[in-house]
Amino acid sequence: MASDSDQLTVHIDQDLCTGDGLCVQYAPTVFEFDIDGLAYVKGEDGELRTAEGARIDVPANLRLDVIDAAKDCPGECIHVRRVGDDAPVAGPGADD
Repeated sequence: MASDSDQLTVHIDQDLCTGDGLCVQYAPTVFEFDIDGLAYVKGEDGELRTAEGARIDVPANLRLDVIDAAKDCPGECIHVRRVGDDAPVAGPGADD
């Protein structure tokens, strides 16, 4: 089992989302568009998490895809954070 220092969470700031869709291309099991044209994270159950600031755990096998999505996002709205200390790993506030 991964330690907290290895586990990541991700959320999207919809106020900054441009609807470009790179994230959906990188990791369609983690990101999906809603009817409003903005991207959201979705849980293991496949349901979109539409509450403001809603976070999900990043599946270990998709870590690099989610990090790449955050780095390449034109809206800079994808926040990838480490579980153990809530430090930014990719996206706003991270040392890319």
